[in-house]
Amino acid sequence: MRLVVLSGRSGSGKSTALQALEDVGFYCIDNLPALLLPELTRLMLAEQEPGQTIAVSIDARNLPSNLQQFPDIMLQLRQTSGLRIEILFLDAGEATLLRRYNATRRRHPLTAGGQTLQQAIRTERELLEPIANQADLRIDTTRLSLYELRDEVKLRVAGRSEQPLSLQFKSFGFKHGVPLDVDFTFDVRSLPNPYWVPELRRFTGRDREVIEFLNASDEVTDMIADIRHFVHKWLPRFQANNRSYITIGIGCTGGQHRSVHVAEQLAGYFRAHMDNVQVLHRELSQPAAGHQHD
Repeated sequence: MRLVVLSGRSGSGKSTALQALEDVGFYCIDNLPALLLPELTRLMLAEQEPGQTIAVSIDARNLPSNLQQFPDIMLQLRQTSGLRIEILFLDAGEATLLRRYNATRRRHPLTAGGQTLQQAIRTERELLEPIANQADLRIDTTRLSLYELRDEVKLRVAGRSEQPLSLQFKSFGFKHGVPLDVDFTFDVRSLPNPYWVPELRRFTGRDREVIEFLNASDEVTDMIADIRHFVHKWLPRFQANNRSYITIGIGCTGGQHRSVHVAEQLAGYFRAHMDNVQVLHRELSQPAAGHQHD
């Protein structure tokens, strides 16, 4: 039996994520008081329904004292329930959360006490810190559309097999900010830059022309080998520590050429050794705005 605890700041996409899990067969509960988690797991175990999957959303509408007890509750459940428990935390940049609230004109649940929207967003981050610190998987929704978030949740959470670890390589551009949800970040800006080759500028790291250019460089080959060695060496340690998800960030300047190529090469290698390996190119999923200074 499997229990997924979903949390995150208001406006980060929790409702969308919960609906995605419901679409693939999870029994979903929204806004569950944290103190009721032990009772819920007791009922799950009493049912003894094979393959049962439940997702519960716990957010800042809980009493602050309940949220503070969350780490102790989870520790007890992991040690005694025997359930497969995962914690998914969604977040987004403050500017993005402000923009989303202004666009929808919804009221933030914490503004009732007289706080401004910006103050409420910051207070909520502090309130949810006990859950965020326990998260098995964090998803940064800053640059994700609703459809992309649904796909990400279905792929990484609902589609995860019994294998204890899901691995994702995420390419990005430092000029657009480091993703909030990566466990490790590797900077590949020191590698030869296809952007400065005029005939390669319009391509990406998935195109044959750029792949051939980068593969011809010993620096690129050495960088990929070093990152591969690091990840290969330490993955068993994370598995031994009951980690369910690892996200590796690969960053170049614009997120179009070098980071894309390196992430693809790494994902290809690890797919030969693991079942659950994904690659996501953050900047390539956005509307084209010119491949500037990759």
